Amino acid sequence: MAIYNPKSLKAEEFINDEEIQETLAYAQANKDNFALIDQILDKARPKKTKTGYTCAGLNHREASVLLACENSEKIQEIYKIAEQIKQTFYGNRIVIFAPLYLSNYCINGCVYCPYHAKNKTITRKKLTQEEIKAEVIALQDMGHKRLAIETGEDPVNCSIDYVLESIKTIYSVHHKNGDIRRVNVNIAATTVENYRKLKDAGIGTYILFQETYHKQSYEQLHPTGPKHKYDYHTEAMDRAMEGGIDDVGLGVLFGLERYKYEFAGLLMHAEHLEVVHGVGPHTISVPRLKRADDIDPDSFDNGIDDDTFAQITACIRLAVPYTGMIVSTRESEQVREKLLKLGISQASGASRTSVGGYTEKERPHDSEQFDVSDQRTLDEVVRWLMKTEHIPSFCTACYRLGRTGDRFMSLCKSGQMLNCCHPNALMTLSEYLEDYASPETKELGYQVIQKELEKIPSEKVRAIAEKNIAEILQSNRRDFRF
Repeated sequence: MAIYNPKSLKAEEFINDEEIQETLAYAQANKDNFALIDQILDKARPKKTKTGYTCAGLNHREASVLLACENSEKIQEIYKIAEQIKQTFYGNRIVIFAPLYLSNYCINGCVYCPYHAKNKTITRKKLTQEEIKAEVIALQDMGHKRLAIETGEDPVNCSIDYVLESIKTIYSVHHKNGDIRRVNVNIAATTVENYRKLKDAGIGTYILFQETYHKQSYEQLHPTGPKHKYDYHTEAMDRAMEGGIDDVGLGVLFGLERYKYEFAGLLMHAEHLEVVHGVGPHTISVPRLKRADDIDPDSFDNGIDDDTFAQITACIRLAVPYTGMIVSTRESEQVREKLLKLGISQASGASRTSVGGYTEKERPHDSEQFDVSDQRTLDEVVRWLMKTEHIPSFCTACYRLGRTGDRFMSLCKSGQMLNCCHPNALMTLSEYLEDYASPETKELGYQVIQKELEKIPSEKVRAIAEKNIAEILQSNRRDFRF
């Protein structure tokens, strides 16, 4: 039997089933132990230091106790601390991005995904480089600066060379005042050599969802294809980091397995990356299983309701205070608005999950990976965020200035976000308002910017930000950054 060892590079040792089962039993036994819960909550709270604030975070057992807690007063306290952590280290910024689907050819047999090889009803598509350019222009015309490219796994129809060429194409498109400044990549687990190629291509974050950390369920849910190999998939982030990629994004697909099991496994994976590589995940995503072409989510019996989903999100925020958290358009406006207060720092906007979807006037459904619940335009999402007292941010400065991995975490932990990321968010929001926003959004946006400039602690930084924003308004100069 494998022994739990977070320092191990073997999947069954750093995601150890026996450790997870013991954690779940411990959490269940202590879900009404309010003295212990109060102790854990106190540990999770931001603490003031001479230079700012610090957060201890929680290990997977401590966080699992909070997730098991059913007391409404304690749950509200969890929510309050989650919001405090988000405001302390990320402020009220929400980074905006969009997925770009390049190909839905796939040789895997994943039973929850409509891309699975046996699906004969879905329309198979692969974008040419010219079609990619057209998609990028459509995204730029909305105002997007950051993309996450998505593909099925198919070494013939979607090789690593095709992905690399596509990244080069995306970065090459300069349309009016538009540029895609950061390309994150969500493709299948691959080799160290291929991760080095992705790093050299200038990607931002490498994203790979585990789907489920329960090995037996994983193998049943992925009966055929290369994704069937649990160990190879689970150890992918270690290979990515060996290949030089220090910003990686984790996630599970909630609804496939018991959520408490997935939650513990997810945090154990984050702890493993921290102890082995010196930096945990750059982001954690919280997708839920949704309806798709030939997929009925009701056929899976591990679905979670909105309240449970909110508690999961808040508990992740307490456990990993310095990690970005992502919610996609899988979720409705109402759910997204609730999660924004509980730790979310990134959100997709105006997403289309079909191959070639952005150049279609009507939202196509014949090649979608999943149904999109939030179907608002980017302008509507930007205006909504500002009305809910958030700053929509199109910033990509940290990645382009080399503030990735442990360097980004150091910036986050130092409390310097208000002197760096905050003005960058305001300057990129100014770009959006000038180049893409509707009159209503533009009017509200400049009111928000004027108010938010006052929050920048450094008078020097504030003065530079004001000068740059004035330059954006008066000229076509763009891409100012701290």
